[in-house]
Amino acid sequence: MAEQPVNLELGVVGNCQIAALINKQGTIVWSCLPRFDAEPAFSQLVDTRDQGYFAIELCNQQESRQYYLRNTAILCTELTDQHGGVLRITDFCPRFRQFGRYYRPVMIVRRVEVLRGNPVIRVRLRPAMGWNGERPEITRGSNHIRFLRREQVLRVTTNAALTHVLDEHPFMVDNTLTFIVGPDESVKDSVDDMGRRFLELTEQHWRDWTRSLAVPFEWQGPVIRAAITLKLSAYEDTGAVIAAFTTSIPEAANSERNWDYRYCWLRDAYFTVHALNRLGATRTMEGFLRYIINIVAASTEQRLQPLYGIGGESRIEETIAESMTGYRGMGPVRVGNDAYRQNQHDVYGTVILAATQAFFDERLERPGDKSLYHRLCPLGDAAAQLYDQPDAGIWEYRGRARVHTYSAMMCWAACDRLRRIAERLGLDADARRWQNEAERMHAHICKAAWNETEGAFTETFGGNTMDASLLIMHDLGFLAADDPRFVGTVEAIERHLRRGDHLFRYAAEDDFGLPENAFNICTFWFIDALAAIGRQDEARQLLENMLTHRTKLGLLSEDLDTQSGELWGNFPQTYSMVGLINAAVRLSRSWEEAL
Repeated sequence: MAEQPVNLELGVVGNCQIAALINKQGTIVWSCLPRFDAEPAFSQLVDTRDQGYFAIELCNQQESRQYYLRNTAILCTELTDQHGGVLRITDFCPRFRQFGRYYRPVMIVRRVEVLRGNPVIRVRLRPAMGWNGERPEITRGSNHIRFLRREQVLRVTTNAALTHVLDEHPFMVDNTLTFIVGPDESVKDSVDDMGRRFLELTEQHWRDWTRSLAVPFEWQGPVIRAAITLKLSAYEDTGAVIAAFTTSIPEAANSERNWDYRYCWLRDAYFTVHALNRLGATRTMEGFLRYIINIVAASTEQRLQPLYGIGGESRIEETIAESMTGYRGMGPVRVGNDAYRQNQHDVYGTVILAATQAFFDERLERPGDKSLYHRLCPLGDAAAQLYDQPDAGIWEYRGRARVHTYSAMMCWAACDRLRRIAERLGLDADARRWQNEAERMHAHICKAAWNETEGAFTETFGGNTMDASLLIMHDLGFLAADDPRFVGTVEAIERHLRRGDHLFRYAAEDDFGLPENAFNICTFWFIDALAAIGRQDEARQLLENMLTHRTKLGLLSEDLDTQSGELWGNFPQTYSMVGLINAAVRLSRSWEEAL
């Protein structure tokens, strides 16, 4: 049976169409095909039964080592047996330019090479039918196996002996084996030649892409790995960026805080665009902006949802996959996310903040114009109407609605940025209107959300609890970093939400009781806020500490147990990788200083 993950030590490969998660033994334990939010072809990550994986097991294995080829999304797993035999599994999803466009097929390539000795392996290829837990029917050809799944026939083409693969018999590896996992399409070339050629082209693509990044002088390795992971999270067909590749990895052990994150949250838009801009990854940024603008264009009402499907789908019904036992047996496994039904008023600000880039960035092929501005104006009107109305908030409370300060602040940002856009376009009357709206909202928020006892802004209007999302108010321009009210808010959040070197989102009870684990993006926000108020050395120490909590492959999930250091929550988490990038860029010495 495939090994269950510990502390989410998983590698991810992908090509901006699909992705696969692979454990330290080289077993594919999660992959949804033919796109991120489809039914899983490999589902073992959230199921304890002996199915839903693709293992290449080295008999009498004693050691394993896993690494990425430098500056790529190509994962290598080296396995050593008790006789000193060494086997290398190289996993990747092909991605390279061909015929003037990017070739990114629904395909996972696995190459198995002998590095030393005479290793003996057993292949266990057990894809899942989907969410229902059944095994697909199997047919075979001369050099391929077909798995008849519900949504898609999966074909595995290989130069390995099909008898050994189907019967799971151990056999000695005496030449390079290639497995091509994909749709039911014939492979007309030599499997080995095709695997080698695709590997070379994919490696060159990723090396070229990372060379184009504008990285900080310090922490280059972590930033590059985070950037590649962020790139892999982009569904290139539409430009959507998913929150994570997985569903239902709990935020804390046995908490039932299990959510499906394989969709695009509008609240992530501003932070993601900010990170991509800092890296100079303009094509990915443009794709994401295009996705957001298309969402706005398709909206028949002023209302925006908190999240959408990667194809722009507005309905994401939430169900339970009853047949799945859950990550390490900690169900439920949720498919879909009912948060799409919620009112989260911050989305109006995040969309306009992201779209503002299009009006000021001269690098973009399609700059913002008056037509786009007029599409955004109804969102600004909605923000001005809703900023002081109850909503579910950024943290998606399912059992209550309140007037959340973060949502109000983002609504203010919507009007403030529309003022800047109107000025840019020479629309003076519009600019004055948005300025008046923003000033009115700002004054009311400063009065209603301020808690004199705490000397800080609180989570809700008239409330007394703290919310880590308010750490970004200086980044938004709501208050200057040296404003005593912002400094007081940072210090109050630190008093109430800091646990060691990490931050909780909030400390009050929610629908599931008291929160148990820190939220990684909040720790990065705290790092940024400390740097902004002059506590630079502390900020650097906390960043260095966060880097030690990444997996061995340099990835982060959503949550962290402050006692054990174990990672929890969906994986890898886009928000966390964005936080790492932004904090490193902010804190790094400049190239001019360092050289």
